[in-house]
Amino acid sequence: MKQSLPIEHDVIKHQFELVVDGHRAYLAYMDLGKQTLDFYRTFVPNDLRGRGIAAHLTEHALDYAERMGYSVIPSCSYVERYMQRRDRHPPA
Repeated sequence: MKQSLPIEHDVIKHQFELVVDGHRAYLAYMDLGKQTLDFYRTFVPNDLRGRGIAAHLTEHALDYAERMGYSVIPSCSYVERYMQRRDRHPPA
């Protein structure tokens, strides 16, 4: 996965989005208030799977949360597994 692929943060839709070859992948979250984000869904179209796009979106979203001082609830099973594999612990 090229780290140079641009991820857009759509604050209105509460999503981090990435378009590759005309296909849109995203990580959706809910802002629960009190500096807490719930990362509840990642979606990568079939044509883009196996290219590390979900990992790229997740890493970007976790970096954002850390930079902004948010804690993260990983409701999405992919995000939860990613955090366990990478030993990522955003601010509590």
